[in-house]
Amino acid sequence: MPGSLSANFFYVLMGIVQMTLIETMTIASVSVLLQSLWRPSGRVSLVRAVFNVANVSSAVLMAYRVFRAPVLLEAGFEFPLRLALATSLYFVANTIPVAVMISLTENRSALRTWRECYLWSFAYYLVGAAFAVLLHVGEAFVGWQASVLVVPIIYLTYRSYELYLGRLEAQQKQAEIQKQHAEEVAALHLRTIEALALAIEAKDQTTHSHLQRVQTYCREVGAELGLPEPQMQALIAASLLHDIGKLAVPEHIISKPGRLTPEEFEKMKIHPVVGAEILERVQFPYPVVPIVRHHHEKWDGTGYPAGLKGEEIPIGSRILSAVDCLDALASDRQYRRALPLDEAIRIVESESGKSFDPKIVDILKRRYRELEAKARAASATESSKLSTNIRITRGLAPGAGFESTRSPESDSLSSFQAAGAEAQQLLEISQQLADSQSLPETMSRLAEPLRRVIPFDSLALYLVKEERLAPEFVTGHDDTLFSSLEIPLGQGLSGWVAETRKPMVNGNPAVEPGYLNSPQHFTLLQSALAVPLEGATGVLGVLALYHKQRDAFTRDHLHFLLGISSKLSMSLENRLRYRRAEDSAARDNLTGLPNARALSLVLESQVNLARREGSCLAVMVVDLDGFKAVNEQFGHLEGNRVLRSVAQKLKQRCRQGDFLARMGGDEFVILLPGVLPNQGPRMAQRFREAVEEAGREFDPPLKLSVSLGLAYLPLNGLDTSRLLAEADRLMYQEKQARASCGMRALSQVLTASDNNAQPVSSTPTGSP
Repeated sequence: MPGSLSANFFYVLMGIVQMTLIETMTIASVSVLLQSLWRPSGRVSLVRAVFNVANVSSAVLMAYRVFRAPVLLEAGFEFPLRLALATSLYFVANTIPVAVMISLTENRSALRTWRECYLWSFAYYLVGAAFAVLLHVGEAFVGWQASVLVVPIIYLTYRSYELYLGRLEAQQKQAEIQKQHAEEVAALHLRTIEALALAIEAKDQTTHSHLQRVQTYCREVGAELGLPEPQMQALIAASLLHDIGKLAVPEHIISKPGRLTPEEFEKMKIHPVVGAEILERVQFPYPVVPIVRHHHEKWDGTGYPAGLKGEEIPIGSRILSAVDCLDALASDRQYRRALPLDEAIRIVESESGKSFDPKIVDILKRRYRELEAKARAASATESSKLSTNIRITRGLAPGAGFESTRSPESDSLSSFQAAGAEAQQLLEISQQLADSQSLPETMSRLAEPLRRVIPFDSLALYLVKEERLAPEFVTGHDDTLFSSLEIPLGQGLSGWVAETRKPMVNGNPAVEPGYLNSPQHFTLLQSALAVPLEGATGVLGVLALYHKQRDAFTRDHLHFLLGISSKLSMSLENRLRYRRAEDSAARDNLTGLPNARALSLVLESQVNLARREGSCLAVMVVDLDGFKAVNEQFGHLEGNRVLRSVAQKLKQRCRQGDFLARMGGDEFVILLPGVLPNQGPRMAQRFREAVEEAGREFDPPLKLSVSLGLAYLPLNGLDTSRLLAEADRLMYQEKQARASCGMRALSQVLTASDNNAQPVSSTPTGSP
């Protein structure tokens, strides 16, 4: 943020020109003190006030000495030049110490702070010096009344600064909003279209994890070549999406176990163009389309579709072409077994200068073993996630299962092997998710294309609300009854799916509590397909499809539903976030602090910022000790006064940039950017003193204390839920320790009293 600019520097310059040193320093010091007391943003700090006075006094002293330096007078420096030198020195001496103090408190570079916050104002100091020269000259001819004419000029200068600063700040905010929006749209586009790429890959099971491996290779090669960030993002996206045009290629050609005929090869050659046309509709913010369109061009110009050669081919296409060929040679295909990696790299090397860019081939030749290890590690990680999260369970929910009548062959990817029509439906569904504005609209537009792929009689979307699943959208058979359900987590089919985060195929709908197992309700529904919808913070809800026939859903239906679940989850999470922002106030009515919902949004934003910048963040949970006794002894109205007072004192002790929120009851959360673990105890003591100070303001005084828990990013976790949970755990641990220490102290007092008890004596009080 830019630093502040005060008009008092002009009068300091006039003092340097026309007054004594004591008079000038008095003017500067008084103006700084008045500026500190005029509409302060927080509590006025004595240390800060003393520092400001000392800083401006030293700056005035140096500038005053330079302006009247005999050596400059003897050297023939005229009045304007001496004042310019004095002004420059005053600016440097006045701003650099402040920038250093800011950098120490905010843990950032002092030079960068000075450049960003103060260097821009140097021109205003020089303008002030020019006005001082004009005023001095004017007084020589007109008298002291000339100073009155300068006041409007000073005001206009100061006002122009305020307008400039306000416009600059508005532009910065608008730029940040636009950047955030672009990033969100790009992420949504990539996640939405990713399902299409996975569907294409699933057409041929022998190319399993091909896209992920190619993406790993491309990322590493692009990084070594030093691609700019937009090109790097485009390459990463294109490595995932480059074969999406195979939607237009007949299945028998893609899966053919032998060489393609010339006619078949001509049909295969359309896929880069079709892929580019599909991706043009997505409107990525980086150049994905040219990479996909030209990833089959060759270095010598014999490739397709445009016959580009050499550096006419986009750099991303050249990288993708070489990497795609290497991975294809080293992978099993219908028409041959995989080649050893060493042999595959030799074939790629033989095409250097013919099919591939020589410098890219050199990188692959030098690093192929390292890149292969990284690709295998990435594939192993993804497989582990799939085996953990996409575990299909039948009959494990309470009373939910039917005996399976399907053969093992039905578990194959038969639907994906004929994925042309389904992929078109997936594209339509993805576009619906991206285009719709509200949650009901999203689900309404999703239901019909989904029904064409997975036949169902009823669809229900349940959202997690306070440890229960509540229906958010229902359509189809028995929609009125489904809309009245309230399913506790862990109970019934959908509650089990939400709690375990595992999908359920062909479960028994009759176990949904409060509805289908009620003797008052009769249903024809016989099977259910349900998948969890997971967001960044956990399970958001469950998408459940119901059918009137037993075992109506296949393994392929489940795979398709899982393919869109991540996109639906992201769309759902975005819409829920916007709904929360619109439907609920961001402030706690009692204390005026941000509430728990506002805390969730700010914490997520600060965690993401700290992770991007590699900075630190501390999360402090503060809980009042024995607050229940205050309510019981003095009443809830007095208890509310205590909470307001504590909130005010905590806020006063917060630094600029800290975030204080009330979680509920007597619990507060403070976000402390830049605080390291070794600084935590000092910050904790600071807030303990604030609470004790709040108690002393009551009559009679209250002895208030708090239990604190501090968690640090990245030391205690990298996500919001883990940080909050760890801080909360440490707070309760301290609270229990305090209670335990109090009980032990009371026990020791009682024991000592028993041991020292003596018979009543007739000795007068005070006698030995």
